[in-house]
Amino acid sequence: MFDSLKSKLRGVRSRFSREFEDTFIEEVSGDREIVSPAPETSSEEISADSQSLRTAESPDKTEPEDPSEQKKEKVAFSAKIRSLVKDREVHISEKKIEGPLQELEIVLLENDVALQTVDAISKQMRSELTGSTKKIGSSIDTMVMDALRDALLNVLGEGFSLTTYIDTHDHPVKVLFTGVNGAGKTTTIAKVAAYLKQKGYSVVIGSGDTFRAGANEQMQTHADRVGVKVIRHQEGSDPSAVLYDAVEYAKAHDIDVVLADTAGRFHNRANLMNQLAKIRRVFSPDIVAYVDEAVAGNDAVIRAEEFNNAVGTDVVVLTKADMDTRGGAAISIAHTIGRPIMFLGTGQEYTDIIPFEPKAVVSDLLGDE
Repeated sequence: MFDSLKSKLRGVRSRFSREFEDTFIEEVSGDREIVSPAPETSSEEISADSQSLRTAESPDKTEPEDPSEQKKEKVAFSAKIRSLVKDREVHISEKKIEGPLQELEIVLLENDVALQTVDAISKQMRSELTGSTKKIGSSIDTMVMDALRDALLNVLGEGFSLTTYIDTHDHPVKVLFTGVNGAGKTTTIAKVAAYLKQKGYSVVIGSGDTFRAGANEQMQTHADRVGVKVIRHQEGSDPSAVLYDAVEYAKAHDIDVVLADTAGRFHNRANLMNQLAKIRRVFSPDIVAYVDEAVAGNDAVIRAEEFNNAVGTDVVVLTKADMDTRGGAAISIAHTIGRPIMFLGTGQEYTDIIPFEPKAVVSDLLGDE
């Protein structure tokens, strides 16, 4: 999942680390911008040591020098410089961060991260890595990783736990699923039903997609496979009436959760959007979940924003995340519309759905062990 983005982020991390390490060695070798020298070693001593090391590195010889020996001496020189300034701090200039930061921005944009989200990540990285002093003795890569992790977590938000919500609210908890045609909404509802059932909750499904031919039968097939009850009316019925009956059934049978399906629609279909507004009024959902494909990238982000503006959205579910190498939608949606991602669909089986946990996603992106 998100393999392309993970690979590119590793390259950006290396670029940051190279830039910073070069800065450290340059500043120490030239005896510049050392902010807080340790008491046991003066800056003059460092400069002298650096000079002697450079002299030792390039003595006056009459014979050609072995290239392998040159490489060894350069490595030894760098190691010596780092050991001399282990406990010192240097200033990281904005000029030094600009190159790798631009590379990061390009990588994110190429992987379908929304522009405003890229700007937010870039701004936080710049703020965290520049304008302050950094201790050389600490790991440069760790410093970059921490800054990138903080920036990603900031745009991803806190996430949303459906089970926690169910445990802390009156039953039945009513979840209304909306989304565009063909995004996998019906299958997603069956997956969520299976997930909740496995967690010990009782579930009923309201088959509110009365617009699409065969939708009732499709939902019934899914529900039979996962072992939950479906409330359905005939094709062409008022979906609000179907979902009202599903709620009444849940109340009468002490059901924990009602999962409500709706017909797929685009925001520019006025009649269907008006119908969805009526469904919201009658069903009075606790949670409105917008469903779209992770592989849609920026299109998913734009559609989510349009649905949120038109009828409101509380959480997002992204399907086909296992097929998404870029990860742009997953990173952007929560930040763009200000609503958390609740689940990721990760395969064809009913068990292939996982709660979206920002810390776990970021750890996976950054290759944490």
